[in-house]
Formats: sequence, C-alpha cells, structure tokens
Amino acid sequence: MMHAHLNRRSFLTTTAAGLSLNGWLGRLAAAAPAGQRPKSCILLWMAGGPSHIDTFDPKPEAPADIRGEFQAIETSVPGIHISEHFPRFAKLMQHAAILRGMSTLESDHKLATYHLHTGYQNRAGAVSFPSLGAIVAKELGKRDVALPNFITIGRGPQEALTSGFLGPDQQPLTVNDPIRGLDFIEPAGEAEKFSRQIELLQGFDAAFHARYQNPAGETHHTSINRAVRLMNSQQKEAFNLSKEPESIREMYGPPPAAATRPAPGVKITSGGERPGSFGQGCLMARRLVEAGVPFVEVVMGDGVGWDTHRDNFPRVRALSLECDAAMSALVTDLKSRGLLDSTLVVWMGEFGRTPQCTGGGRNHWSRAWSSVLIGGGIRGGQVVGRTDRDGAAVVERPISVPDFLGTVCTVLGVDYKRKNRPPGVPRPVPIVDTSKEIKLLTEVL
Repeated sequence: MMHAHLNRRSFLTTTAAGLSLNGWLGRLAAAAPAGQRPKSCILLWMAGGPSHIDTFDPKPEAPADIRGEFQAIETSVPGIHISEHFPRFAKLMQHAAILRGMSTLESDHKLATYHLHTGYQNRAGAVSFPSLGAIVAKELGKRDVALPNFITIGRGPQEALTSGFLGPDQQPLTVNDPIRGLDFIEPAGEAEKFSRQIELLQGFDAAFHARYQNPAGETHHTSINRAVRLMNSQQKEAFNLSKEPESIREMYGPPPAAATRPAPGVKITSGGERPGSFGQGCLMARRLVEAGVPFVEVVMGDGVGWDTHRDNFPRVRALSLECDAAMSALVTDLKSRGLLDSTLVVWMGEFGRTPQCTGGGRNHWSRAWSSVLIGGGIRGGQVVGRTDRDGAAVVERPISVPDFLGTVCTVLGVDYKRKNRPPGVPRPVPIVDTSKEIKLLTEVL
C-alpha cells in the first residue's frame, strides 16, 4: 500500500521504472533475514471433497462396494500405499505426511469450506473470520513490496477466501485463469497519460477519504493503491508463465498449446476448469512463492469438481491423474530450487466421501477423511491417524480442524494462540479456535 508521505508522481515514476527483470526475484529473496528463508504455504484446494478411499486411504480389504475400482500401489516409503492414480506422487512420499485421521464437524460444502479455511464454524455469522491465507499474509507478509501477500488461483469459494475482520490490506488477489494470468493489468494507453490519470484519481480519492472515513471507503482506497502499485512494478512478471521454459510448463500438465478453451460441445471432465489450468496454477504458485509471496491457494474443481455423487470412478480417475502430475511437478520443482523445506504444501478438500459407493457415486463424509502435508520442514514419510477397515470412522489419532490449522500455523512459524480484536466485538479472537483443547500433530513437527 502506498504511504501517504510519498509523492504520487514520484511513486508512479519510480515504480514504473521498477527493477530490471533480471534480478528482481533475487532482490526479493535477498531482502529476507540472513540464514533462513521465511516460510510460505501453497494450499492445493480440492473443491467438492475428494474421496479418501479413492486417493490416500485405500481399503483393499473392504467389500467391493467400499473399496471400489482402484488398486493400491506402493510408495517410496515401505508400508504406505495410495491410489494407483497417483503414481508420480507415490515416488515422493518421503517428503509427505498423510493425515488419515481427519474428523470434522461440517458436511455441507459451504459450511465445511468456511470451517477448514478459517478454523471457525459459520453458524451465527456475527463475526466474519479471516481465512488462513489472510492470517498468514498478516503475520508473515511484507508491506514494502508490490506483490500481494495472499493470492488465489482458480475460481475458489469466495465466502471462505476473504480477509474478514482483518480488513482490506489482507484481501487476496484472485487470478481466475492462470493461463491468462494478469493479462488485464497493463495500462491502456501511454504510461505518462496513465500516470496523470491515476494522480488525478488519487487526488479526488484522498479528499473524499479524508472527509468520509468508513470501511467501504478504506477498502476502495486500499484496492486502488494496491492495483496501481502492482501495475507499475516488474514484479507482476511472476504471473507471466510464458517466462518459464516449455519443458517446465509441460512437466506441470498438458502443454500450453493444448490448454486452450475447449471447442463448443466438448465436455470438460476434470471439474469445470480448462484442461491443464490446475497444473499451470501450481506452476504460478511456485513462481509466486519464489518471489516471496507467503500464501498462495490453487483451486482444483471449479463447478462439480470432486463432488462425485455420480460417475465417481471415471471422474476421480481423471481428476487424480491431473492432480498427480501437477502436485508432483510442484514438489519436484520446489525441491530442485531449494524451496521445499521453506514451503509447506497442503493438499485437502472440505471433507471426504462415504465408504459405500451407491448408484455410481459417493456422498459427503466428514467423520473420517484425509489431507496431506508436504515439505515445509515437516517430518515426511509417514501416516498420521488411522481409519477402520471401511474408512468410515477414525480409530487412531483423530484430527480436528483446530488441531490441523494449529499445526499448519506452527509449521509456518505463526502463533495460533495470538489474538486479534475484531471491530465491534467485545472480546479478542485467537487465530485458531482454542475454546477446546488443541492437540498439535507433534508427529510431523
């Protein structure tokens, strides 16, 4: 956000000149404290709720109507098996911890999504809680760089991706289509003319804001300044995937030439987004984290996604294979660049699916399901929690939402007990709901 004491014309001129493209990324990294890179988080959100049995908690000993059509395969860690449709990720299991003990309270899409993102249930609606991304942005983000501290990629659940009571400074920048990136951000017309227009707009805006101070005006004021700063900075190149070698883009999924809008009448089987968009979103997330963004969320499953009430097996097969390629490429790429230990990758949806597969589909199931933690300095190569033979109930090490989010915060170096004071609320609110005992996943710390 632009500081008030900085002359607007000087600001625009300086940021328009920006940093040279060669080296701006390095300068950002150099700004970090010596000796240790700050932690970042990439949340891979599987919208709709993936089946745990068909992904990371296979049940080969269960009856046929429960175990389903997929086979379990070995991984790089002896004794850990996952779905056959994650063959690439199976070779990277030494970096991951599968949390098979997830047991949560909500089985409605919106309520569960809100709960998993904020750590609080959305029942009364009296307080708008911030999402995990906004919390991390506030706690770990920098205010002196043009890039936002919280970025979402894909069409995510908007009600769960807000800054809530933390205000507009922590609101995410949304990139709906990673293949297009920020192709709308270039100024229309000449730079000098654009500079004058912005100066005039900000002059009017400053006068109005000084006279009518209110939350809506503050949001408008902040949004304009953030947008202008990014528009006039070379750091926006982090969103430009064309800067990546073709071999790297192909590693994350379909070649860009194949990831174009489908022809009329062609059905998209992997959730509603363009083919390859999730993989390209993961690549963009890597570029953003490398540039110093502390939190990026990549959504897979726009539309129906992993909500497989029908056609469970063909849809989960297609989704899993696309996810496997993208997630494995992300982990491998982060590792090769020395970023995996400082980047926590989280794979999860809002809940799991029922053990029984009836009518070709699986329904919502929050009593027992799986999420995955990768990198970030955790102890990988393990499974935490265990479900029964049918995947219906957690029989060992149940993991609640506060347990999970408290652990994620701890891995990232955020004190989950720290309290914020929402406007109009008489009591301070901890980052994660501590009204009940939180049992951190010490197994991974």
